[in-house]
Amino acid sequence: MLAVIAGSAAHHVLNGLGVAAGDLAPVETPFGGSSPLGLGEVGGSPAIVLARHGAGEYDLAAPFVNYRANLYALKDQSVTKVIAWSGPGAIDDTLAIGQYGIPEDVLDETYGRASTYFAGTGLGVIRQSPVFCPRLRAGLAAASEAEGRPARCGGTYVCTQGPRLETPAEIRKYRLLGGDYVGMTLCPEVFLARELEICYAAILYVTNYAEGVRPAPAQPDRLFGGLMSPEEERAQHDAVEALPAVVGRAARLLTSLSEPCTCQRSMERYRRSGRIASDWRDWMGSA
Repeated sequence: MLAVIAGSAAHHVLNGLGVAAGDLAPVETPFGGSSPLGLGEVGGSPAIVLARHGAGEYDLAAPFVNYRANLYALKDQSVTKVIAWSGPGAIDDTLAIGQYGIPEDVLDETYGRASTYFAGTGLGVIRQSPVFCPRLRAGLAAASEAEGRPARCGGTYVCTQGPRLETPAEIRKYRLLGGDYVGMTLCPEVFLARELEICYAAILYVTNYAEGVRPAPAQPDRLFGGLMSPEEERAQHDAVEALPAVVGRAARLLTSLSEPCTCQRSMERYRRSGRIASDWRDWMGSA
């Protein structure tokens, strides 16, 4: 089963994923309530659709999303693959607004977010390379090319805490550290997927240039305080509108891809040693 984690602006394209806002509902988990989710259709097959920030315009900012509940709820629905989208700012000024990106790495600058299912145990010492599933990344790259919107493959996504935007000095720091994109949502989402042995990859659509990358006067009445011009807002909107088609084509391509993937064996060492049982629900709290 495939799941799509729809990021900001999801409400614009839920119909393209085979669901309506009214079809989505939170799920109770041992880690609290999830974001709204429901059964949709992606690439002609059933898929779970989860609206990370809520089914409305932007109901829940990134630092307040219950990432553990979200990934638990997806695993409980037999999800084995997740395609997530996120709308970051560009640190790299050669990126175009509305351009797709398929990152290969992350810098986690968040704090205070519940980032593991294994708190208080000896579990969770898991290698994080490759960070994103190679097979899903290949599918997204081929799909975006086929849809006429080729993605920039590679690069590093810097995940900040939010909900505030970053300062110019912070963006300069992230550039020095090798960051290409800056957003607030992929961490700890990608790490939690790895703990549950779920393949996970992200497709990004560039929404704006990060603070200080290009001159932009303050406009408190506009989205991102004026970091996005009306023309750039239209380009971002077009990128979001095209996402269901790209994700759907990627889903259809996955069965034909041969890229190796170890995502669904990330807990194998613990399994072989007998420290975890075959039922993943029993892992939480295991010593």
